Amino acid sequence: MNWSHFNYHEFRPSGFMYAGISAGLKDSKKKDLALIVAPEDSICSGLFTQSVVRASCVEICKRRLKNASGNIRAILINSGQANACNGDIGMRDSLRATKALSKELDIDEDQILICSTGVIGVPIPMNKMLDNIPILVNSLNQNNFVSASEAILTTDLRPKRIAIQTSLGGRNIKIAAFAKGSGMIQPNMATMLAFLTCDVGIDKNLWDRMIKEASQLSFNAISVDGDTSTNDSFLAINSGTQISNRYLPVIQEGINYVCQNLAKSIARDGEGSNCLLEVLVTGLKDKLDALKIAKSIVNSSLVKTAVHGCDPNWGRIIAAAGNAGIEFNFATIDLFIGDFQILKKGNLETYSEEIIIKYMKEKMNGSYLLNDTVKITLNFNNGKAQAKAWGCDLSKKYIDINSLYRT
Repeated sequence: MNWSHFNYHEFRPSGFMYAGISAGLKDSKKKDLALIVAPEDSICSGLFTQSVVRASCVEICKRRLKNASGNIRAILINSGQANACNGDIGMRDSLRATKALSKELDIDEDQILICSTGVIGVPIPMNKMLDNIPILVNSLNQNNFVSASEAILTTDLRPKRIAIQTSLGGRNIKIAAFAKGSGMIQPNMATMLAFLTCDVGIDKNLWDRMIKEASQLSFNAISVDGDTSTNDSFLAINSGTQISNRYLPVIQEGINYVCQNLAKSIARDGEGSNCLLEVLVTGLKDKLDALKIAKSIVNSSLVKTAVHGCDPNWGRIIAAAGNAGIEFNFATIDLFIGDFQILKKGNLETYSEEIIIKYMKEKMNGSYLLNDTVKITLNFNNGKAQAKAWGCDLSKKYIDINSLYRT
């Protein structure tokens, strides 16, 4: 890869500023209000939940992206309350918040987006939010990337953030992003919440296509529990001097890498999970078909519980593949768990179940996102297209977390 990681604690993107504070929106008093401010020439693309039940903030974002032709200057994010399914109150409060921020920043309201995350049906404590917006604005700094990434979390075990850089055309170019997500994860054109900034200028139509591709290969390829949120949003902003088109494939590579890194972090952080599940489907003629099969497997509760129990129940994997709605010939399939082959051209191989169980147990107890990935590979031997999807094991703790989520 042409890109290298760099220290986001010292992140200084050209023109971008961040803030993250505690506004008292959460009872825990943890950080709960974040802000991203972009330069005047910024271009923003957004992908959102496809659920027909959508929070007011999603409707506002979609409308303003269209009205401003993508020239978005600020994104306000609160955590603790989804502010969804609140009727007129939800829309009113989101508009009150962006209006207050508009005055503080002296930016047109149509150039300000808002995202909320937390418990559905619970409104934002508006007095606390409005009182703290001036404090949030005063906290804006190029170096507050980390604080902003912490302020959007809910049930996440860890912050999810990444920053990479490379040199192109005699310039140093940076891409940085952060996300949140742990439960209610089965994205459709988005993730829970994710925000990406890039300090190179790219036209809106092209940027839209680049962000859509990155999302398809990352946030659209994960599942924790099969549920899509009312608030899912992925917003990506670029700003800066444009660069020769010959470098755009490298920029795309960087965006894809950043989004996949965050997506895998979200899947690994699934509520109650102990490992990351990675499914590679290869040997098909169509990449989307491969992705559908891979997602069907990572989204299967039977597969996920088998992984949690370190049970190499390959029949569940094959059954989930068959439920993806893609025609294939079972007699062509090679199936692996880790490096251990179970099926060869649809026929059962001689393998040691004890060795595969040991492999799965090692991954269940591995270090976070270092050696904690249970890998499943299906080769259909009928083409060159392939795709990956990511998920996690499904544990009893998931039930405990979600049965006590509001209490």
